[in-house]
Amino acid sequence: MEANPRSPRDLFEGKEHYEIPAFQRLYVWNEEDQWAPLWDDVVRVAECHIAFQLGQRTEKVPPHFLGAVVYETEPPVTGGVTRHKVIDGQQRMTTLQLLLDAVQEAVAATGNELLAEALEDLILNKQKAYVGQRERFKLWPSQTDRDAFVHAMDPQGDWHGGEHRILEAHAFFREEAQRWLSGKPDEEGELPPGDPTLRVQGLCAALTDYLVLVAIDLSGHDDAQLIFETLNDRGTPLLKADLIKNWVFRRGEQIGGDVDRWAVTHWADFDDTWWREEITQGRASRSRVDIFLQYWLTMRIRDEVKTDNAFRAFVDYAQPLMDTSESAEELLGELRKDADTYRSFANLDAATPQGRFHTRVIETMELAATTPVLLWLLSETNEIPADQVELALASVESWVIRRTLLRLTSKDVNRFMVAILKELDQVPASKAGQRVREYLSEQGADARFWPDDETFKRALPDIKMYGNIRQSRLRVVLAAVEQNLRDASDMYEAVPLPEGLSIEHVMPRGWLTHWNEPPLNPEEAARREWLVDTIGNLTLVTKSLNSALSNRPWTDESAVGLKDGGEPGKGKRTLLDAFSLLIMNKQIVQAHPGSWTEQDILARSGAVAQAICQVWQGPAEGRQASE
Repeated sequence: MEANPRSPRDLFEGKEHYEIPAFQRLYVWNEEDQWAPLWDDVVRVAECHIAFQLGQRTEKVPPHFLGAVVYETEPPVTGGVTRHKVIDGQQRMTTLQLLLDAVQEAVAATGNELLAEALEDLILNKQKAYVGQRERFKLWPSQTDRDAFVHAMDPQGDWHGGEHRILEAHAFFREEAQRWLSGKPDEEGELPPGDPTLRVQGLCAALTDYLVLVAIDLSGHDDAQLIFETLNDRGTPLLKADLIKNWVFRRGEQIGGDVDRWAVTHWADFDDTWWREEITQGRASRSRVDIFLQYWLTMRIRDEVKTDNAFRAFVDYAQPLMDTSESAEELLGELRKDADTYRSFANLDAATPQGRFHTRVIETMELAATTPVLLWLLSETNEIPADQVELALASVESWVIRRTLLRLTSKDVNRFMVAILKELDQVPASKAGQRVREYLSEQGADARFWPDDETFKRALPDIKMYGNIRQSRLRVVLAAVEQNLRDASDMYEAVPLPEGLSIEHVMPRGWLTHWNEPPLNPEEAARREWLVDTIGNLTLVTKSLNSALSNRPWTDESAVGLKDGGEPGKGKRTLLDAFSLLIMNKQIVQAHPGSWTEQDILARSGAVAQAICQVWQGPAEGRQASE
């Protein structure tokens, strides 16, 4: 078995043809988890190359490791392509080809024909014998992705196959390459370095020579599948934390530290089952200790830390801080305290600002990228006053909730949280929360702006919520609206909301059954289909009541003879009045004795939007740059 580092030039130059077996799964990588981080890494390497060319750095350009690919090479056929069957690594191999082709298009558009042709040599086998054949491509994907791949790499006419990750990936890389090569600033306003010629050269060099895969060729083995299973499924995986631990204790021995005591006081807890248990974030599963260390490093160095680079990032950060046993003791003590803080997150009281933030933002909204900011605010090392912690968390939570409900992008959250950490580093602890609120209010870019009350209340009523935003997230919002109504008067009983409430449509999604009098024309019906899923038509009820309400009409008069769902002859209004104790439902029932119409939905959408603005207060007045 051969295992060697290979650049894209090594893998694809010459008459090479990699085939992904037809039965393998479809292409599943996405922008947030894979494409955007990969592009950031490519740009980082390209910028290092430019800096080297300009004499701004003397070190060699560091390669970027993309992972491993496992394949079998078939016996060569005289004059033909060299065929390889991809056993593992199809996602990164497919992505690499899409990236090369997208950049080749962008480079060709700049007029750099020689570099564009060099990239094309890594994408296509251009010999006449392969025109119109699958062998013209360096890579041939699995069955489900072939049509989209061919259209992305060699478009012929319009695409009629609908949305496809292959096409989205190609478009993403092409647009990013065009922006970077043209010298346009990124979301943070930073301009790409160098002139247009240097940028083209740097990007091409990064792609062809400085991306590295470990290529494992299983050719000649009788049981390649057994080797593949061994590589992927056998043994206990080595965590980033294990690498870090090894380095810490070796460093401790070098500086005369009491490593035996460190093992007990600072590190023993990390070997606990809780820390090593894998949890799922997005599509990936990692141990809690590796996740914590990545967040801790992000918080400490105030920069994005990639999963694969966590060990190197830790060494770069910790080495100068561990030059004596005393300084090492201090650093490890702070690490231990922050680890204990992180472990306590799961047990935070949901009634506290930090518990509320963890429950709503990190767990329900699934924005774990905000964790480094939460960790920084709660770290004993920083000693942030409680009122500033509350103000900072409330501001970030409002930013998240408002953008989620308006269905605004979250692709820039990682870098935005890093930007917030940098701002916090510039102010005293007594001003931390105030600065977070100010900084959020100052944002004007599409990926970062904080919708003010006017923008939010204008946009929310016409946004389709149900089916586009997860029900768990809608429940959090509606529960907060209900609590806001209760807080408006001390005459309401101070009782907690029941657990397990479900989303209910006041006007049912199946409105054609009992709600179509007089019958709507197609345009009116389409408008109603949209409105029934907006926020003004959604409420909370128990699961039992939800199933009973079903598609029944609003009034008892319209429900005469109705037997489905129990409670024969009763309309939805009567059942809500009888069984729901929520104030939001009481208000609906009391204000609408005879009907619930589309105009009522729009009016309630406005009222709910107003309540949301009260719960999650918006940006500081006059501070937001623009929409």
